[in-house]
Amino acid sequence: MPINDDATLVVGSGNFLTAPPGTPIPTDLLAPTSPWDTVGHTSLEDIFGISSEGGDATVIGTLQNKNLRTKYGARTETMALTLQQFDVAGLRLFYGSNAPLLPDGSVGVPTDPTPTVAAFLALFIDGTHHFAFYAPKAEIYRADDLSLSDTESLAGLPIGVKPMAYGSNAWTYAVTPLGATNLPATGATAGTPGGFTPTGAITPANLAAMSGVVASPATAWTTGKHVLLGDASKAYWNGTAWTAGQAP
Repeated sequence: MPINDDATLVVGSGNFLTAPPGTPIPTDLLAPTSPWDTVGHTSLEDIFGISSEGGDATVIGTLQNKNLRTKYGARTETMALTLQQFDVAGLRLFYGSNAPLLPDGSVGVPTDPTPTVAAFLALFIDGTHHFAFYAPKAEIYRADDLSLSDTESLAGLPIGVKPMAYGSNAWTYAVTPLGATNLPATGATAGTPGGFTPTGAITPANLAAMSGVVASPATAWTTGKHVLLGDASKAYWNGTAWTAGQAP
């Protein structure tokens, strides 16, 4: 792995946003547009964290080889942040999306709370670079009990975000590599697999997203050449169009 000084991270600022489930990650992470909406003020000290459960390794053997294979259990991850905005929207993230707004303007605490289900984006900025966690679908709910412990600091609502698989996705959330350009791919170079240009460009999500991407070479790709797409499928240039799979 080459040394990349631009891939180190010191969080200078950040933001947390939600949107309806399935909303794609913003094209420009530094200027998310509607329907992405910020959750409000969050803690400066306890910025963000991820904990996990499960994922235990089980060694499977045979009479001839006691350590033949290793099987890993499913892992569930929870992102944590501390919300410091006690308005109706913030309280519903903590107490449940079904928390009723009562006639006097207060928020009722439901007896059978329902987590908020939404797309989630955690964005961190280091100078001109950015780093983000994106979940197309997540359950958002209280992560811990509420405690008002002193008069010297802002109170907080501990929020947990559990990424979930969306549609046919084989993943629950994505992380943007630091130093990426966040620009769409404009070109694709043949290889096994090939790559996209410009350097750091976003990988097209699927075959349909290859429309407009210029192939290199422009002639039919030779046997085995292909590029990997965002949905883990392959595509190659047959001389006139992008085609699923690898070149025959």
